[in-house]
Amino acid sequence: MNWQGKTVGFALTGSHCTFAEVMPHIQAFVDQGARVIPIASQTLMTTDTRFGTSENWQKQLKDITGNDIISTIVEAEPLGPSKLLDVMLIAPCTGNTTSKLANAQTDSPVLMAAKAQMRNQRPLVLAISTNDGLGLNAANIAKLLVAKNIYFVPFGQDAPIAKPNSLVARMELAMETCAAALEHKQLQPMVVEKFNYMNS
Repeated sequence: MNWQGKTVGFALTGSHCTFAEVMPHIQAFVDQGARVIPIASQTLMTTDTRFGTSENWQKQLKDITGNDIISTIVEAEPLGPSKLLDVMLIAPCTGNTTSKLANAQTDSPVLMAAKAQMRNQRPLVLAISTNDGLGLNAANIAKLLVAKNIYFVPFGQDAPIAKPNSLVARMELAMETCAAALEHKQLQPMVVEKFNYMNS
């Protein structure tokens, strides 16, 4: 797909252990000619963890995309009337964000941006990363699976023995999933083997 002239909203929520994995995929969109608008949850903007500091992640997002980070609900709201984003990707999409999105809660910049995207009937792509995907959050994932204009980066169990309810997307399929979503198609297969892939 030709990404020249396309604008991608790339949103990150608080699965800090996944940030290092998704950064190269943000770079890949840029390298393919897309304009990337970074959107970050409050967790990314305020929390330092063993996986890196908030300042470092913010710097990487700005350096890769060349754009300021949308980090408040007020900043995200104009995405609706402006119809800026051709496709929006939430990667990683935590269980908390999945739950709120499935239940129409809008209390973060990422969720406001997602709401704006759905208002415009444009594709919203989710790359889930949740320890509860086969637990209580399974019901929320199911609701989103049948929602119009919502697509999933193929996902699977990442640690079926230690964390049997955990689901994580194959992040390397993010761009391919977004390309399919722009054609109103779900990339298949959607449920894939993650565990053996990670441990091969």
